[in-house]
Amino acid sequence: MSLPSRQAISTARQRFFETGANPRELVGETILASWKRCRALGLAPEQRLSIAPPEQPTLRELRDRNEALIRLCRPELELLYSDARTCDSIVILAAPDSTIVEASGSTDFLDKAARVALRPGVSWSEDIIGTNAIGTALHERRPVEVRGGEHYFSNNRVLSCSASPILDGRGQAVGLLDISGESSVHQMHALGIVQLAVDQIERRLLKREMPGRQVIRLHHDGSLLDTPREGVLVFEDQRLVAANRYAIKMLGLDWSELGRLRYTDLFESARPPRNMVVPLRGPGGETFQARSQSGDASHIAVPGTLPPRKPAAASPTIFFDAVQEAQLVRGVRLLDADIPLLLQGETGTGKEVWARELHRRSRRASGAFVAINCAALPETLIEAELFGYQAGAFTGARRSGAPGLLREADGGVLFLDEIGDMPPQLQSRLLRVLQEREVVPLGGGRPVKVDFAVVAATLRPLDAEVAAGRFRTDLYYRIAQSSITLPPLREREDCGELIGWLWERLGADTACVALGPDTLALLSAYPWPGNIRQLLGTLKSLLALAEPGATVGPDELPEFVRRPLLAELPPAPVRPHEVPRLDTVAQETMQAALGACQGNVSEAARRLGVSRSTLYRRLRP
Repeated sequence: MSLPSRQAISTARQRFFETGANPRELVGETILASWKRCRALGLAPEQRLSIAPPEQPTLRELRDRNEALIRLCRPELELLYSDARTCDSIVILAAPDSTIVEASGSTDFLDKAARVALRPGVSWSEDIIGTNAIGTALHERRPVEVRGGEHYFSNNRVLSCSASPILDGRGQAVGLLDISGESSVHQMHALGIVQLAVDQIERRLLKREMPGRQVIRLHHDGSLLDTPREGVLVFEDQRLVAANRYAIKMLGLDWSELGRLRYTDLFESARPPRNMVVPLRGPGGETFQARSQSGDASHIAVPGTLPPRKPAAASPTIFFDAVQEAQLVRGVRLLDADIPLLLQGETGTGKEVWARELHRRSRRASGAFVAINCAALPETLIEAELFGYQAGAFTGARRSGAPGLLREADGGVLFLDEIGDMPPQLQSRLLRVLQEREVVPLGGGRPVKVDFAVVAATLRPLDAEVAAGRFRTDLYYRIAQSSITLPPLREREDCGELIGWLWERLGADTACVALGPDTLALLSAYPWPGNIRQLLGTLKSLLALAEPGATVGPDELPEFVRRPLLAELPPAPVRPHEVPRLDTVAQETMQAALGACQGNVSEAARRLGVSRSTLYRRLRP
């Protein structure tokens, strides 16, 4: 079913709420079923809820109760937060009872969301808030999108939300991820991006069910085994005890059947030989490609703890061109000499990737890499998060206290992202830590010695912030003893190779999804104002929406990428009564620009408003 228009939703609301008619053809079945549940509960659609902001101790207790969930989802949350800040949206992590645990992203939209109580500490259960992506997705136990007027309460029609519950191997919801923005700027790929992140989280979660048990991985297409889209079944003594949502769907099962079904109830064929891919026939004659494995307990994360640190992976050399490689070598030498580094560059240029690579190559590679986003930490909790606290330091504090992120970085690298957004009152405390190399937790106690290398990053011109009095001069000179400026993506000449490398890293090869040559050309030609972050988000969306074995064509690209590049070129003179071909005009204009710049490709590209790689490609014989 195609997405309903605003007019269709408005008409559906009028029919349902004013006349009691069934607007089945105007809204989706999921939305209609939710509206009916809410009406049965006696909720009034025009009611304006008054929800007071939760007290800070309550928020701290909420985070403590959901610490295991936060840690489980942290890798995906950090990536989604970065994307959301550039897309005027927010990413939400909710508990199984629909209470919002974390919300971060666009500062402007966070303020707007708070006006309708879309903030941490508030329950968005369908029973309270009516039809909404968080509560309805948890009720349905599947991904749900709720746009504008599809929300039950009229007051919430300013939102467009896409959510997916996080299910464990027994089908129980352990949390939920959501992307929310303004309904007037609907993000068409948001639900696919959320689902891709949830797939990764659920794969890690299912591993906890595997130790000492037999695992069968299956798919209709054998090339999709060992990808997020495979079905996974976990057996104990021939009895099915856990599975993922894809296996449940492939076999037409219900979560309630876990623990009751045996292997012979599901398949006619014998169990596949271990680690061999063979056909497996189900009771109805449906055939899957499957492989049997014994559960591997070596990489299982214990709930509430960080996963074991992985050994350093091979350097992502394609990510860095020759100039950047030389800068990395220089940066590692400085870091090994305990000289702080400041990474500067536009948003999305990969500052954290750089910081992680510096850590990987440094003498501190065996130590922790602790990334702190100074703009994302809640201002009311930032001191406790950074410096830790003693037991009983404040109401709601954990009985055992907490070490804080600065102490977690001991022996490794501390990455201070968005350092320019650190609140002024904390800049002096951080400066003292960097000078004294010791941390004093909240609530007092003896100072604790720390030893870490410092990498800071910002998209703000810190020297201008210092001049304006918004950033401490002494802290600036402490963290900016040496700096590296990261180039924007539009200045890279190897954009096509980088796109191909990122596409493979996202798993497109295992999913057998290819980028067509015209598609790759359009992606390479686009200037990417959001840089690698924007490019990566676009590639993820394309992969999430592509069918297995498909080739992504130009028509499937976002509209902003499909705009003809030639429309941005300056017009060339046209002789009266003669209309030349557009490609001829473009070629002549580029040749003229190159001649005017004495063959300087960079200067010609700058004057034309295109990238160097585009100019090279268009002038190639």
